Amino acid sequence: MASSTPVLGFMRRSNRGRIGCVERSPFSDRRFWVSQLMVAGVLLIKLAGDFAEHRAITPIPDFVWALLLLIPVVYTGTVFGLVGSLSTALTGIVVLAPSELFLPHTDIERWGTWSILAMVVVTAVLLGDRHEKVRDLARKQTTVETLAKSEERFRLAFDDNVAGMALVDLDLSVLRVNRSLCEMLGYSQEELVGRSIAEFTHLDDRLLTAEENDRLVLGEVDQLYHSKRLLRKSGEVVFTEVSRTLARDEMGNPSFVLGSIRDITKERILASRLSHQALHDPLTGLPNRVLLQDRMPLARYKAAYHLRSRALLLLDLDDFKRVNDTFGHHVGDQLLVSLAHRLKEIIRPSDTLYRFGGDEFIYLAEELDNLADAEGIAKLLLDAFAEPFVVEGIAIDQSASIGVVECEPDSDKDCDEVLRAADTAMYEAKKQGKSRYVLFAQEMGEQLSRRFKLAQDLKQANSFGELEMYYQPIVNLGTGMVAGYEALMRWQHPKHGSVPPDVFIPIAEESDLILKLGSFALGEACRAAASWRAVDSGTRPPYVAVNVSIRQFHDPKLLSTVEEALASSGLAPQRLVIEITESVALSDFTTAATVIGQFKQLGVAVALDDFGTGYSSLSYLATLRPKIIKIDRSFVSPALANFHAKQLLRAIVLFCHGLDIVALAEGIETQEQLHFLLTLGCQFGQGYLFSPAVPANHLSLTERRYPLIPTTEDVGVFKTI
Repeated sequence: MASSTPVLGFMRRSNRGRIGCVERSPFSDRRFWVSQLMVAGVLLIKLAGDFAEHRAITPIPDFVWALLLLIPVVYTGTVFGLVGSLSTALTGIVVLAPSELFLPHTDIERWGTWSILAMVVVTAVLLGDRHEKVRDLARKQTTVETLAKSEERFRLAFDDNVAGMALVDLDLSVLRVNRSLCEMLGYSQEELVGRSIAEFTHLDDRLLTAEENDRLVLGEVDQLYHSKRLLRKSGEVVFTEVSRTLARDEMGNPSFVLGSIRDITKERILASRLSHQALHDPLTGLPNRVLLQDRMPLARYKAAYHLRSRALLLLDLDDFKRVNDTFGHHVGDQLLVSLAHRLKEIIRPSDTLYRFGGDEFIYLAEELDNLADAEGIAKLLLDAFAEPFVVEGIAIDQSASIGVVECEPDSDKDCDEVLRAADTAMYEAKKQGKSRYVLFAQEMGEQLSRRFKLAQDLKQANSFGELEMYYQPIVNLGTGMVAGYEALMRWQHPKHGSVPPDVFIPIAEESDLILKLGSFALGEACRAAASWRAVDSGTRPPYVAVNVSIRQFHDPKLLSTVEEALASSGLAPQRLVIEITESVALSDFTTAATVIGQFKQLGVAVALDDFGTGYSSLSYLATLRPKIIKIDRSFVSPALANFHAKQLLRAIVLFCHGLDIVALAEGIETQEQLHFLLTLGCQFGQGYLFSPAVPANHLSLTERRYPLIPTTEDVGVFKTI
């Protein structure tokens, strides 16, 4: 590697310029004029002395003012001081020669003056020259020390930098690189130096590189940040973030470009996977409801442009809860995967199949000629259930109900309106006996009526004692002990029986009723948790986790509600965890960051629920820094199904470890799932493998060590919440 660089060369040239400044014309240097002022002062002193002698006042000896000529030499250097002294000598000749014009002097005075002046000039030259050499030597020594320090700082900042570093000239030819960049690209320093950086740049990014370089050279900017793809020696693509800074010489002209290159390939791959997860269901691989809502406006535009109808078919499995309750959620998930495969086989090229959530699927049919086309698709979907589904050796007969909504080319219904209509038609199909499809008609209002009645009953449910909090254990996977409980609300309706939370919670969220339910849940959960005690002296009392909806999270009174619940129950803030979903956190990022910060100041931890099912983002996690990430059960259930699912789950757990965030897996149903999570180092988990949610008076049955935890020494490092 060359011992000299353009940066250091530029510094040396600048110092040589400063050292050689005495060789330039003195008239452009302020020190010359300072010396002139000094000798002018000496002249005034001489004239004052002559005047005093002429008036018979105490005279000033001539050698005094002559010795004063040493002052400009000592303080302004040989060149400037000597010039000043000679100027004074010439002035003295002018003053002393024509005695008629000024003051009379005797010959003795003149010869004495000239003798002293001659000695002064000689002395000035000798002293000034010596003084200037000492000053030059000191300046050079300082310059050498500064240069050595600069070289050391450059070496540390460039050669030893963990990021890839490169110096390139204005034509993009490589001048120097560090070891990190060589390792990143797989080349040696000799292979990189002298070649154009474009040779290692992806073909599609070379134009961007050239354009950005032109902006730097032309002085439009002095520094640039951009992403680009580089090519390794093996041909592999490396995604990088590049910072480029323009360096200028002592004349201000562009000299070279300093680049810092960071490898973001792993981050890009993980972000791509998470982005795909945000738009696709991890269990079935189908597009999800987020992508559906994005595509619906486009489908409406295409229908109007081509004058073709479209239809939305909402498919809901009949009595699917029975499958989960009988065989477990693991079998239920595999049935959904098998169903997705069957439905994919009948999709037309113009249509799209979505998993809407839970046991619901959406079929978006486009380019239809009439309603009969939509009915034909509905019949094909029902035919997919003709044969039983075989899951883990179990034959399961499954049926589905379908709600069909046709939209004319000129229909202006938005996505939510069409979905509500399909939902209404689907419930009508279930009412008529299930395993059928029903076309939506405007007179269908029963479903809306039922929701309205449920909303009215829900307002009185708390007063009538119909609401109760259940608690599901959260287990420390390293010890098998219960670390905490998630509080879950249940509604026992006097007429309809148990109403699922996914039914009454959305109804409550349509009004401020959700705030009352949220306050009730916080109060009940805190009071229950305050009564919990540690199992033994070596453990902590369990904490309680309470879910907060989006409306409750953005309620200005949320913090005071939490404080009131803690104060009235006597529960320590450190034993309360507030759970929010990704959609809640990202609905208003600034507010979310503020609220989470307030919780942290209070001592209350925040958990991010259902991680990976929304718009997962590395940047917002780094800012919000939740204490716990709850990995959605959709990642855990299919984790053993294929290699990519395993790697994605592994990436999320490692990501949590990297940010010092607790990883908590939901929906653990089997020993195999549990063991895989343990090998990944996942610290906590919950699911039916341990216990379902139970009433508060049954919690004593869960306060124990779970014997299902495998005994292993390599399950990772576990920590407490």
